[in-house]
Formats: sequence, structure tokens, C-alpha cells
Amino acid sequence: MKIKSLMLIALAAITFASCQSTKDIPYLIDANNLPADVLKAAARSVEPIVMPGDMLYINVSGPDEEVVKPFNKVQYLSRSGSTISSGASSMLYYLVDNNGYIEFPLIGKIKIGGMSKSATEEYIASQIYPRFLTVKPGVEVRFENFHVYTVGEVSSPGVVKSTNGKLNILEAIAQSGDLTIKGKRDNIMIIRTNADGSRTVKTVNLNDRNLLVSSDFNLQQNDIIYVEPNASKARASWSVPPALSLGMSSVGTLISIATFIITLTRL
Repeated sequence: MKIKSLMLIALAAITFASCQSTKDIPYLIDANNLPADVLKAAARSVEPIVMPGDMLYINVSGPDEEVVKPFNKVQYLSRSGSTISSGASSMLYYLVDNNGYIEFPLIGKIKIGGMSKSATEEYIASQIYPRFLTVKPGVEVRFENFHVYTVGEVSSPGVVKSTNGKLNILEAIAQSGDLTIKGKRDNIMIIRTNADGSRTVKTVNLNDRNLLVSSDFNLQQNDIIYVEPNASKARASWSVPPALSLGMSSVGTLISIATFIITLTRL
């Protein structure tokens, strides 16, 4: 009778654990109940920050294209006699050095590391006007090597690239083939390298609907997203030492024999 009761209790515990685990699988639980005004307030896009190692495409425009040509790298290189082949397109981009500087045509060395995209555009425009031009030019900055890394319990870990300089955590996970069933969804780690070279570590919960309105929803370039294994994966990866395994097997055999003998004596 006691054995039967124990078996029922164990079965109930397994069923309960199974129900609990399925609740941890969905993303952004009850996100459809978030107030519209809260979602609207969070809709503003978080701009990427210029970091050392970034490759930037910077275009200067104005009413008179001839006047702004010297500030565009392709024209500047052509005037200086440099030949740009199709295989050397990287010459058209600006590489941000380790101290956050780029060398800009006519202006010289300027520091933009740590600035947002819009702040960089405004700063470059202020360096050109009114020093060189009588009309304030338009400046467009694009990130040519915006990417993040996914590791751990995702189907296809690796580099995730963005073509528009923006990426959020769900997009990065989707491009990595989604989390595996054994990925821990409530403790995703984001490892970030800041403009000054320091690192910060944040954790986000994919089950939590408030992630949609969190500042951690949008990623920065070079972020590392680590998905750790859940408890079932950790248990599955644990191996029993050979000596202990042999001992447990022997004990199991002895228990089986003892149970068989007791059953016979009761007949």
C-alpha cells in the first residue's frame, strides 16, 4: 500500500513539474494586455552608439551638390588621385579607431566615439557649417558592420547582422533559429562592451511582457546574447561516475532480490 501511495505521489509531482515548465516556454506572456499608451511611449527607437571598430558610411548633402562633394569620401579620394576599385569598397567607409576618432575630409580628426547616430550627424554638420559652407548641410550616418553574437541554447548560434543599424533581442533570437526547448527563457544574459571599453552584463526575461517597453529590448552592436540551459538540460548533462554507477546497480539488484523473496514468503 505504501509503495502504491509513493508511486501516486511521484506521478503527481512529475505532472505538476511538467505543467510548471510549460508556463516558462511562451514569450511575452499577456503582452496583448499592455496599455496602448505604454506601448506608444516605448515606440521611439533607441539609436546605436558609435563604438571603436565601427565602420561608418557618412554622406554629406546640400542644395548644391558640387559644393558638398569635397566632404564626401569618394569625391575626396578621387581629387587626391586615389583609385577606388570594386574590391576596395572599404575605402569609402570610416573606421572608428580605438580612441573613438575618424579622419574626415577637410575637417581632419574628429572624435565621435560614444555619440548616438543623430548626435554624430549633428556634430559633423556643425564642423562644416558655417566654417566651410554658407548653408547647413544634411549629414547621413549608416553603420556598415552592425552585428551581435548569440551563444548557448539557440538553434544556430553565431553572428547576427543588421542592414539598418538596428536590432532588438527578439530579432536576434529569430535569426538564430529561436531558442531550443532547453533554453532558459527567464534569464537571458546580454554582455555589452561600452564605448570606453568597459563591459556591462544585464539579464532579461523573455516571459515578461514588460520587456517590450524596456530599454533592454533594443541591442547595441557587438552585444553578446547568452542563453543558458534550463534545469532539465543541466540534469541531462550530469553523468554518474563509473564506480558509483556500479554500486547503484548492485544495490538495485539486491533490492529486487529482497523484494522477490518477501513476495514469496507472503504467498
